[in-house]
Amino acid sequence: MRWAAHLARDRRRSAHTVRAYQATAERLTAFLQVHLGERVDAARLAQVTPADLRAFLAARRGEGLGNASAARELSAVRGFLAFAAPGAEPPRLRSPAVKTGMPRPISPDEALALADAVADDAAEPWIGARDWAVLLLLYGAGLRIGEAIALPARILPLGDTMMVTGKRDKTRVIPLLPQVRAAIESYVEQVPWALEAGAPLFRGAKGGPLSPGIIRKAVRGARSRLGLGVRTTPHALRHSFATHLLGRGADLRALQELLGHASLSSTQIYTAVDAAHLMDVYRNAHPRA
Repeated sequence: MRWAAHLARDRRRSAHTVRAYQATAERLTAFLQVHLGERVDAARLAQVTPADLRAFLAARRGEGLGNASAARELSAVRGFLAFAAPGAEPPRLRSPAVKTGMPRPISPDEALALADAVADDAAEPWIGARDWAVLLLLYGAGLRIGEAIALPARILPLGDTMMVTGKRDKTRVIPLLPQVRAAIESYVEQVPWALEAGAPLFRGAKGGPLSPGIIRKAVRGARSRLGLGVRTTPHALRHSFATHLLGRGADLRALQELLGHASLSSTQIYTAVDAAHLMDVYRNAHPRA
């Protein structure tokens, strides 16, 4: 489909986004053919009205779509219509209101306890060393889980910094704490597979690329035993990295660069998170709170 090729090649969207947006385009086209009772081509897509889109979203809501998912669906639809019918007046339709969720950071002790529990539960020592290294990269370097497991072996040997490729193939330089570097080096010493330069650094139990689902599953098991909340996920470690840095005076622009955010607005959410944490401390500690 040309739409999917355009997203991957020209917009440099991730494979996950391409699949999701293509599925939306296919759903919209199938719906319109039934809704309009005629074949839908580029010329007909140029005539789509706000009423047509409202009917489409109503049908999707009937399938259980919430506000956040409906807003993403509408965003994908707008992009598809602009691509399929360039020059046509886009139908104007307000996106559903979406309540912004606040990240729930965990304390440094909880982050390390979680990584320790996951490593202890591993089937083999080298797997424990691998999981410990991956989770320290999330909390100690602020990587996304996908960025951590996609690291190539050519980053070895490690120095004081590391190049990371993030969303839309953007690269950034990440400082490596001595503890994070030591965790990775310990894993490298124990992994039973050869780490060729072009191959993934982190390997699955049978030597293939490590799946993020393996790490997520391990975290779910460990957090249950530690009594941590359901929001304690691998991504919560990245949230904690950002929140703790900001709480210790990190510059917002520097934090944006470390996290690999395209816009500062994505980073500014952590100012609210830090303020929320201060309010929690105040309520719990002040005798009149």
